[in-house]
Amino acid sequence: MRTATLILAGLLTMSPSAFSATNGPSSALTLQQMVDLALNGNPNLIAARARWEAMKERPAQQGALSNPMLTYKGMDAVNGNDFPDTNEKRLEVEQSFPWFGKRGLQKDAAAKEAEAMRYEYETMTRDVVMEVKESYFELCSVQKVLGIARDEEAVLQRLDKVAESMYSAGQTRQSDVLKAQSELTMLKQKLLETETQEATLTAKLDVLLDRRADMPIEIVAEPPAGTIDAGLDALFNSAETNRAEIARAQAELDRSQIEKRLMAKEYYPDYRLGAEYRSFSDNEPDMMMFMVGVDLPVWQPKYRAGVREAEKMIESNQSALEAARKQATLDVKQAHFNVRTAKQSLDLYQNTLIPQAKSRFEASEAGYKTGAVDFLDLLESERFLLNARTMEAMAEGNLGMQIARMERAVGTDLK
Repeated sequence: MRTATLILAGLLTMSPSAFSATNGPSSALTLQQMVDLALNGNPNLIAARARWEAMKERPAQQGALSNPMLTYKGMDAVNGNDFPDTNEKRLEVEQSFPWFGKRGLQKDAAAKEAEAMRYEYETMTRDVVMEVKESYFELCSVQKVLGIARDEEAVLQRLDKVAESMYSAGQTRQSDVLKAQSELTMLKQKLLETETQEATLTAKLDVLLDRRADMPIEIVAEPPAGTIDAGLDALFNSAETNRAEIARAQAELDRSQIEKRLMAKEYYPDYRLGAEYRSFSDNEPDMMMFMVGVDLPVWQPKYRAGVREAEKMIESNQSALEAARKQATLDVKQAHFNVRTAKQSLDLYQNTLIPQAKSRFEASEAGYKTGAVDFLDLLESERFLLNARTMEAMAEGNLGMQIARMERAVGTDLK
């Protein structure tokens, strides 16, 4: 009986937290290292960054003039000509110019389009960072749960042997042996489910870090980065300043306003300048001619339709900007509530539930020694303590995940 009590009491010496500040193996990755790997190697981010960098080249193209036209002409009599030599030779150069201010507006509109693409890339970056942090903290909690379950498995195996020995000596009932074996079987099923969850999270992190999904990952367990001390107003202001979705909607609105001004200039004609050099045979003097031409924007309904289209795009983008701001406030409010709830839950487990579970186990242990508590009650109190520690591990991981979502909501890392 004393042997079983000592084995069970060994459960209480297990560390209550797997998020200790111990140094991992040299190949283990910290959270920051995983974030850096994802930012530098994630293929979706690389593709988005390349699109942004490509679009940064558009303003120079949109602000440039079209190529000038160089034309050579030769003219001779139909009869008695001497092609390719001709009596009259013409060399013409002509350059088209858009109406004053058009090129600048085209360049500005392209710059705003590139800016919007930049914020789309930043949005994707924040999504990837959040996914890495969520998966990391969830994996930490799952690995902690695995450690607790494996410790419990070792304890139950010892209990099973103790119960068998005591049953052989006639000191207990066979039902105690069966109860210990049933508990061990249920725990093995729990281990299988948790190991599957660990493998899934590891594969997800591999993909985020641009690795093969079957590569093992060793991580350095770190605690969540504290709580959110800032009030809601400060968090709302941070989201307004840093949220990439808001900045992108503003860039789209700016571009549509520029395009309206550009469409208003379509009422004015583009123009062309040119020069022509003529060379004659038969000792006639060479001649130089200058040319000026303009487009005739006579199809006014087309331009009016273009202005109306730009006005509707402004209206659409204004609504999109307002929607982005409202979504940001919703995300911040929800994330703030979830962080606070996760912190309260963790405090409840650490400061209330686990002490209660320990007291219950100690009382069951004392009662078992005196015969006042049977083996099933002792197993139940042991299971309750370990379940409480499991919930604590999951709550600690959930707090880290909710802080990562808060950082995504405000658009920046929280120190």
